[in-house]
Amino acid sequence: MRGPAAGSDASLVRAIGTWALAAAVVNVTIGGGIFRAPASPELSGRLGAAAPLAYVVCALAMGLIVLCIAEAASRVSLTGGPYAYVEVAFGPFAGYLVGVLLWVTATTAFAAVATIFADNAGRVVPAVRGTVGRAALLGAVLLAFTATNVAGVRQGARLNVVAAAVKLVPLLLLALGGIFAVDETYLRWEAAPNAADVSRSSIFLIFAFAGIESALVPSGEVRDPERTVPRAVFTAMGIVTVIYLLIHIVAQGTLGPALVGNPTPLTDAAGRVFGGWGAALLSTGVLLSTLGYLSGMMLAVPRALFAFGRDGFLPRAVASVHPRYRTPHVAIAIQAVLVYLLALTSGFEALVILANVSVLAVYFACCVASWELRRRDVRSTATPFRVPGGAFVPVFACLVIIGLLSSITAREWGTFGIVVALAVGMFLVARRRGARGEGVSR
Repeated sequence: MRGPAAGSDASLVRAIGTWALAAAVVNVTIGGGIFRAPASPELSGRLGAAAPLAYVVCALAMGLIVLCIAEAASRVSLTGGPYAYVEVAFGPFAGYLVGVLLWVTATTAFAAVATIFADNAGRVVPAVRGTVGRAALLGAVLLAFTATNVAGVRQGARLNVVAAAVKLVPLLLLALGGIFAVDETYLRWEAAPNAADVSRSSIFLIFAFAGIESALVPSGEVRDPERTVPRAVFTAMGIVTVIYLLIHIVAQGTLGPALVGNPTPLTDAAGRVFGGWGAALLSTGVLLSTLGYLSGMMLAVPRALFAFGRDGFLPRAVASVHPRYRTPHVAIAIQAVLVYLLALTSGFEALVILANVSVLAVYFACCVASWELRRRDVRSTATPFRVPGGAFVPVFACLVIIGLLSSITAREWGTFGIVVALAVGMFLVARRRGARGEGVSR
């Protein structure tokens, strides 16, 4: 294990327990995706009434992945999450690629949730429904978050907390109250779905289930990681799966044919169940949840660009620090512009698929890393968590990921390939600079 990283983490206070970590996983997982996912043509459009099956398949796949991540996290309890696991297992280049893919995942997810926010804001304020109004709204929100985060990390962190505690309330109200209002005829399968459609819908839903890789970044501050991490992630995954299934069943059972393609499915479902006040409450919940998510991403994601600039993978100017506020203002501004352009030029489904391919590649690397870390008996505690079944679970998890990725189109693979090629190019340029004596910070 790397001495410097391990030494710096030793100074951290291990104060995060099971329920605190589980809450963190739930908080980052239930972001904005579930507010749009039930109506997606990639889900309900493909599977119809059988769409809940995709949630189950996705949850089972995530369960296997989570087992591997839990073992890796208990063996490498360093701050950094998947980046740290893969770097310890396979070295700096592999860790760097995982770091880039995590940034790509976060950036595309950031933009996808921005489209959800704009769609739901348009329902509340008709003036922002059109192309111009939508562009102006997104620009104003991202500019406000940029200014807030440039002004200081403390202000950004405070803004991030505002919506976190309340976003589950409207979802739970809809899930528990709406279950009594569903029309059972909308839930009946007309025919069994084929495996290809289930696979495609399941990979789409990875977006809604992803988040554990972000919540485990502060692993260096988790108490008793060999026990805390497995308990927390499985508790959180169970909670998230139940909530998602209930939410989808309510949306499908109340909207029926009006579900597919609906830009605000949960708001409309709440209107059917509770009337005008329910729709208003859900709209408020969506806006709060997505705003909270966008705020949190604006706080966290630009730091990756800053790190790439600091370490020589991007121009040094990207790692500039504001002379007054001491924040990475250039990285924050670049991140805001990228997200703005993606949100305006790409649809929700396209952004989600790119995010999912990237995060599945990260999960694949984590599964292989968990096997390698066990093989080398890397451990940060005397008794790390061990996945039942030995090497079977990591291998099976990798096969499941490959199966999910088999539904990706050639065009989507091409986009992903360009991203990886650019990342490799950045690494080679940085290494060449290091060979010339300019130095690459590690």
